[in-house]
Amino acid sequence: MKGLPFLTDAYPGIGGRIKVEPEDFVVEEIPLYHPSGSGQHVYVFLEKRKLSTYQVVNAFARRLEVPTRDIGYAGLKDAQAVTRQTISIDGVEPGRVEALDIPGIKILWVNRHRNKLKIGHLAGNQFTLKVRGVSEEAQPVAEAVLDELRRRGVPNYFGEQRFGVRGNTHLLGWTLLRGDAQAFAREYLGRPQPGEYPQAQAARAAFDAGDYGAALAQWPSSLAEERRMLATIVKYEGDVQRALRVLDKTMARLFVSAYQSHLFNRLLAQRIRSMDCVEQGDVAFIHASGAAFVVEDPEVEQPRVDRFEISPSGPLFGPKALLAEGEPGRQERELLGESGLSLAEFRLPGIKLRGARRPLRIPLSDVQVSWDEGLILSFRLPAGGYATEVLREVMKGEFRESQGE
Repeated sequence: MKGLPFLTDAYPGIGGRIKVEPEDFVVEEIPLYHPSGSGQHVYVFLEKRKLSTYQVVNAFARRLEVPTRDIGYAGLKDAQAVTRQTISIDGVEPGRVEALDIPGIKILWVNRHRNKLKIGHLAGNQFTLKVRGVSEEAQPVAEAVLDELRRRGVPNYFGEQRFGVRGNTHLLGWTLLRGDAQAFAREYLGRPQPGEYPQAQAARAAFDAGDYGAALAQWPSSLAEERRMLATIVKYEGDVQRALRVLDKTMARLFVSAYQSHLFNRLLAQRIRSMDCVEQGDVAFIHASGAAFVVEDPEVEQPRVDRFEISPSGPLFGPKALLAEGEPGRQERELLGESGLSLAEFRLPGIKLRGARRPLRIPLSDVQVSWDEGLILSFRLPAGGYATEVLREVMKGEFRESQGE
């Protein structure tokens, strides 16, 4: 995320910080629909603290003795915030769920519905955050920035959490798509970084030195996927290509998705000044339906942009991705060329990668700014939007005292 341009750089950043503490960071899902009261799936609206969504799913699966695949959720939520979200559980009695007592989780209500919750089954999220370390003079500046974001939209960058704690998941995706097992292993298992635990740094340094046995002996158990791949390399005497086969497909998809996200961010950075203006050849994204079409007459379509019915979009490159035409299309094809890949090469064995379009901006609504021993910001974003991008525009700097999940 560092180096990406701001939309609101005409305004100064207010600085400050967001403490990674529950009272400073609250996220609540806005459901796409409400449970009907009947059906085989039990919907659970819960409040969690200092737990990731994955940890919540695993906790319910253990207590109810059900497979994790029978538990659905509409979106992943920050582990450090107070978050309120709904999960669905297939084939259990509501009473069993209501009786659970799980540390860090408060069950707010339980109901039945016909279908399993899936990613994207939410209208958006409401965020409430406190910015500390600023004076009340920051309030009018924040209001001005948020007003411009409300008018023009929030730059739809993928947030830094998309790229992992080490900030390199996009590089892992790129090496996978190129089929470069050696480069993937170096990036996945080597290259220690200053912010990592000393044990992890030592293990990665041993890997870089080619001492795979020593690396495995020191490898932290918390990095289970990496450890499994390293153990295979040791077992087969350095055969990295063979070790790559044990990589979890879900992780592989995540890495490739991060590379798609990285390229999208680069394209949005080029269009940041005109992200609320369509050009001839743009692929316009229809916010109400998620459909897209190629713009033939910008003057005809711009009023729809101004009403936030449609927005210019960028590609998530893949074999079926629709590319723009005209000057926007030239920019997209130039970026694709710099990647060294063709659309057809965005594929992995056993994993379907189609490609898609993503709007360059998203709407900001329900904005409120107040003061209470810190600046209180409350706002709503649609599903898939990153609150960090709103904070980035307001604060224009590093804003967390420590990292999240």
